[in-house]
Amino acid sequence: MSRAQANHFVPDYLVTPGEVLEDYLDDFGMTQAELADRMGLAKKTINEIIKGKAPITTETALKLERTLGRPAHFWCNLERQYQEDRLRIAEQQRMESDLDWLEKVPVAAMAKLGWIPRLKTQFERLEAVLCFFGIASPAQWETVWREHQVAYRQTENFANCAESVSAWLRQGEIQAQQIDCAPFDKKTFQNVLGEVRDLTREEAPDVFVPKLVELCASAGVAVVFVPELPKTGTYGATRWLGERAVIQLSLRYKSNDHLWFTFFHEAGHILKHGRKDVFIEGKNGLDNEKEEEANVFSRDKLIPPQEYRRFLASWDGRSLAPVEAFAEEIQIAPGIVVGRLQHDSRLPKGIGNKLKVFYRWSTGKGE
Repeated sequence: MSRAQANHFVPDYLVTPGEVLEDYLDDFGMTQAELADRMGLAKKTINEIIKGKAPITTETALKLERTLGRPAHFWCNLERQYQEDRLRIAEQQRMESDLDWLEKVPVAAMAKLGWIPRLKTQFERLEAVLCFFGIASPAQWETVWREHQVAYRQTENFANCAESVSAWLRQGEIQAQQIDCAPFDKKTFQNVLGEVRDLTREEAPDVFVPKLVELCASAGVAVVFVPELPKTGTYGATRWLGERAVIQLSLRYKSNDHLWFTFFHEAGHILKHGRKDVFIEGKNGLDNEKEEEANVFSRDKLIPPQEYRRFLASWDGRSLAPVEAFAEEIQIAPGIVVGRLQHDSRLPKGIGNKLKVFYRWSTGKGE
């Protein structure tokens, strides 16, 4: 829904074209019978228009123009507006049964992030959410987002926040569609990942994010950063939209080791797994063969296995200076090496974090 639509006045009552026509007849001191004679129509037709039982057709509008002096488009617009308002009011009454579903959608968080307008009534919010998802009713949400679009195997993990996860995915889809991407090319993407790895040493998101997006787009991969919604626990996702792949990141963990591991994990899904799969990484992520393949791809892409083993063989297991030197040698951010050592229980979780870079997510909404 556009801002203009959100502010559009929607009446909760109906004014029929017949009521307006009747007012004109009163002003002219003209009876329905006289109008029928002047227009060459049956008296019954005029009476049915007055009572709202028959529409004003284009032909009738032209005759009214000649008879009463108001242009045909005036009468046609009255009829069009009446029919639209009639259907809208009927739809609003039907939508009352959909408000229970709306309670499951994180409307306040979506409005805070600017994904939908801030609106006063529940019906306006429901309309905005349906437009956001690009669906006609909650019944279509079940079809599109639960059964098709997010037929992810993690459904059981996100069952209590499916609407929130789908909203997060939908925002990623909207942002991805705004990125000018070349058609996906596997070889190009493999080459691009080498350049992306160099970006891990950049500490400022406003420097590396535009470069990351541009590099991946050249290979047909849209990279989008979408803030996590409450209670979802999502931090990454991969799926295909037409001929482009989408990598969606949430910065849930905010440190550079998690960010880059997640990115390369999602890249692994793109290179190794099918286009029909949707992968969503979260706090309750699945432990299966494909996830492990993506983990290994990310791990080895960031820190080559042979180099890692060589480092461990000579490292005393405590000093951070050798960690920094090793990171410099393999041209990777030291925080990524620290994260790997912590994950492998080679370094306590509280040691070495000063070598990591921590990001603060900015929504662009004054937060």
